[in-house]
Amino acid sequence: MIVYGIKTCDTCRKALKSLPGARLHDVRAQGLPEEVAQAALARFGAALVNRQSATWRGLSEEARADAPLPLIAAYPAVMKRPLIEADGTLYLGWGKEVQAALLG
Repeated sequence: MIVYGIKTCDTCRKALKSLPGARLHDVRAQGLPEEVAQAALARFGAALVNRQSATWRGLSEEARADAPLPLIAAYPAVMKRPLIEADGTLYLGWGKEVQAALLG
């Protein structure tokens, strides 16, 4: 299981602590792999961008108009986190539905 997120993100830390054996892929340091990015975009669309984040609020209107994947590549902290890959399935966020699906 891979948790795509940022090592300083509290939500990512909670997910990692709850998911034994999961490893963190830091998108700020390592970027989001292209195949994972494409699959996440296909599944979640624009929801992949966290429009409530401080990073988003600090962006110019021009930057905000960019497509989700180039925006995430330029500003990794704008990605909704965590993005979790488990057994070939992608999950976004750490809400009750995702927790129920991954923790049983």
